Amino acid sequence: MIRRTAPRALLALLVAASLAACGGSDEESPTATAEPAAGISTDLSVAPEVPPADAPPPGDLQVSDIVVGSGPEAVDGATVAVKYVGAFYETGEQFDSSWRRGADETLPVTLGAGQVIPGFEQAITGMRVGGRRLVVIPSDLGYGAQGQGPIPGGATLVFVLDLVEVGV
Repeated sequence: MIRRTAPRALLALLVAASLAACGGSDEESPTATAEPAAGISTDLSVAPEVPPADAPPPGDLQVSDIVVGSGPEAVDGATVAVKYVGAFYETGEQFDSSWRRGADETLPVTLGAGQVIPGFEQAITGMRVGGRRLVVIPSDLGYGAQGQGPIPGGATLVFVLDLVEVGV
């Protein structure tokens, strides 16, 4: 029962964010921010789990802060260190995770350099160190129609990102 409730609450939040994003004309912000998602741990010392979704995937990038950080902000040009879990939207099955390589393992990303898929990079921008963010990335901001490695073409992806450090 609890396992089904968390995904439904998450989906409701993502749908609400999607609808909210349709109402404005904020050209500078490609993401919508939803209320914190239920069922994802706020404990940054624990690897988060991604619940499966019951609804069709959203067509736009969806961002929901689980924990709002209070440290330095991730801005274009900065090199950041993130922990992450990547999963498939429909199933919640993980395809990659920095946590699997160790609790202290991070991914360095220079924002604006195109080192990662566009949705991943856009989702990090604006985060503050100490934050945890849930991100749903549509295929066109992910690996597209061709896919890559274990990710099939057209896949909608979900990431939970922890911002560990912001450098220069």
